[in-house]
Amino acid sequence: MSTDSDFYRTLTLVIVGLGVFFVIIIIAANMVSSDDDVEPKVDQRVKARIDESIKPVGTVNIDASTAGAAAPATGGSFDAAAAYQNNCFACHGTGALDAPKLGDKAAWKARIAQGDAIYTNAVKGKGSMPPKGGAASLSDDQVNLIVDHMISESK
Repeated sequence: MSTDSDFYRTLTLVIVGLGVFFVIIIIAANMVSSDDDVEPKVDQRVKARIDESIKPVGTVNIDASTAGAAAPATGGSFDAAAAYQNNCFACHGTGALDAPKLGDKAAWKARIAQGDAIYTNAVKGKGSMPPKGGAASLSDDQVNLIVDHMISESK
């Protein structure tokens, strides 16, 4: 039995010794690597290639004062054709979400026959079209001018 107790005593000493050894190693490693403020050295050519590969492809203008309004520099009057290009073309130029395409006489005929409801639908939204086509900064009159432009191009 003395052999068993000697074995367990030796095993316990080895395990405790290894535990103390690992604690000392961890403390020493923390003391050696305490330079947290040091930036790793990066080759500037590599950094430039990384910056080039992750740069944004475009920007989004969220300035509500200019969003949707398309006024030319001269005269300050509202340009419905430019506003159509900026705000309506994504759907009405491509037919997305079943929007009637600009110039499609058959698709516009039924909508024109609705009379003033076409203007109300454009301002308040209907179906998959959001109010004012998603350009909340446009006034109701500006939306009506854009609708007039789209109707004139689609008759």
